[in-house]
Amino acid sequence: MLLPARRLLFAALVCLLIGVAAAASTRLAEIWQATAAAAVTIATVDAVLARRQRGRLSAQREFARAMPVGTWQTVELHLRLSTGRLTGWLEDGHPPAFASAGLPLSFSLEASRNLRVAYRIAVSQRGRHAFSGLTLRATSPLGFWLVQETVPLVDELRVYPNFARIAHYSLLATDHRLSQIGILQRRRRGEGMEFHQLRDYRQDDSPRRIDWPASARCGRLIAREYQDERDQQIVFLLDCGARMRAHDGDLSHFDHTLNALLLLAYVALRQGDAVGLATFGHAQPRVLLPSKSLATLKKLLNAVYDLEPTLQVPDYLAAGEILTRHLRKRALVVLLTNLRDEDDDTLLPAVHYLRQRHALTLASLREPVLDEVVEAPVTDFDAALLRGAGLEYLQARQRQLALLRRNGLHILDVSPRELPVALINHYWARKRAGEL
Repeated sequence: MLLPARRLLFAALVCLLIGVAAAASTRLAEIWQATAAAAVTIATVDAVLARRQRGRLSAQREFARAMPVGTWQTVELHLRLSTGRLTGWLEDGHPPAFASAGLPLSFSLEASRNLRVAYRIAVSQRGRHAFSGLTLRATSPLGFWLVQETVPLVDELRVYPNFARIAHYSLLATDHRLSQIGILQRRRRGEGMEFHQLRDYRQDDSPRRIDWPASARCGRLIAREYQDERDQQIVFLLDCGARMRAHDGDLSHFDHTLNALLLLAYVALRQGDAVGLATFGHAQPRVLLPSKSLATLKKLLNAVYDLEPTLQVPDYLAAGEILTRHLRKRALVVLLTNLRDEDDDTLLPAVHYLRQRHALTLASLREPVLDEVVEAPVTDFDAALLRGAGLEYLQARQRQLALLRRNGLHILDVSPRELPVALINHYWARKRAGEL
């Protein structure tokens, strides 16, 4: 496709002005005719030359094929021209759901020389996405036209939950600085459930830890040291229903939950426990049986990266029954959801059902916007109504949580941003208390 460039528009404007002047003076008619003929001739020749320069540009896109959601990422384009010289602008066909910075890109390229240009995209939506071709607008040899063409260049991209938090956790754990992000590490020597080793008795050890046969052989007091049990199971029961569509910042509650889930999975796997997953609240629930090794983390990523919250109302009892059919061994089941006061019909039966076989923790996301509504000053009648509605909702939610706590359920009622640290601390507390 040929589009008029500024030079052609300027030439047309000059011809128009001379034509207007020629209408008032016959002596300018010949000048107008000659100018118009020259402009048409040059523009025609330039159009022929411009069409010949199509198809000479080849491109290759370079980017990370797996990206974490909620980040800015760089996309590089490698351009190469077969013959001649080419100058212009290009627009890359990045996924339409992503914002971009740095487009369109200008370029000036000579034959047999490579050019690298780059721009950035805001990765804002998980799942499978595709890049389409490059849209190119190159200046014609004489500058009268812009030659627009599309360079076929299709690439696929997978956007996962934000695994950068896992890398950050791993670095802090290596340097023993986890307290910087609020994670409490309480090493309990000799208080675990699984035998670890024999060692010399210490003054603060319980007499029940003394190994009398070993003490008799050694001629001094020897104590047994225990460690936290390994080979346990952590299973996430993930709500994919309408409750998780609310947003906190740039990410939805569902995305915040996935990030926290993956971080706790990484911690549990490092502790020697098996990790599994079951989803509910959408058309095709997924079940990933508990397994060990850090390869399980990759399975989790591939199992959840394309999930999105639906408009369904979650059925907690049905989710618990599906999960129990797949779980033979006792596990810590972490139910990740957002409670409402109308959940009594299926939630309480599900809690009683799951607690018969498993340890259960309910992690419910608190919506920060409600706290803002309650704390906002009341300046008019509408603000008073809004505050009253917010207070009524929060009180109903607190009654629901109190009822569940009276039934012996462990509950985490936290904001989405607080969820990762709260989950890890709770996991360690229950594990070291021998409740799993």
